[in-house]
Amino acid sequence: MLIVIAVLVVVLGLALLPQYWVKSVIKRHSADRSDFAGTGGEFARHILDEMKLTNVKVEETTLGDHYDPQAKVVRLLPDHMNGRTLSAVVVAAHEVGHAMQDATGYGPLAARTRLAKQAQRVEVFGSVVLLAAPIMMVLVKSPHMMIIQVAAGVMILSMTVLMHAVTLPVEFDASFRRALPVLKAGRYVSDDDMAAAREILRAAAFTYVASAALSLLDVMRWFRVLRF
Repeated sequence: MLIVIAVLVVVLGLALLPQYWVKSVIKRHSADRSDFAGTGGEFARHILDEMKLTNVKVEETTLGDHYDPQAKVVRLLPDHMNGRTLSAVVVAAHEVGHAMQDATGYGPLAARTRLAKQAQRVEVFGSVVLLAAPIMMVLVKSPHMMIIQVAAGVMILSMTVLMHAVTLPVEFDASFRRALPVLKAGRYVSDDDMAAAREILRAAAFTYVASAALSLLDVMRWFRVLRF
């Protein structure tokens, strides 16, 4: 029992603490800045044009800041699209960093994109198997269904861990090898704001990881419901 509680505490920590930290960092630097020349969306458009990436669009979204390599679109939350804040500008730079990765044929980004598609299919398939397994056990009265349940759960969990392993290097590359040099070279962020900009870039890099960690809770819920 103590082991189960310990595992749950660890999973909850991995899933929730990164989310809390990322949100707190972004919020801390979301004060309006009249000294900034434009909004996050305008800044993203400016940098994309400077990089000759005029084919990449900038759109508002409610689904989280991200770059869509298939649609060639940088999507920003309303606060970052329309906000004139340090967080808005730096987060926009991070997402443009992904567009730069895409434009230069950055292999890990392409690998993550392929893996994300596979992960979605695996999660859907695994969830269907887990949901149907108890019914099948009653119908066919076969102990082998428990093995299938365990295999499906492990498969989903493995894809989540793999996404963690692939995502973090891609995110840090976008933040510190792409966005940060642009912010420095163009002096878009003052020296006084640079430490805060680094903190925001670090938080932006962990955003995907923090979101992906929540899927661990989904797996744990399946294990609890099915009494593994």
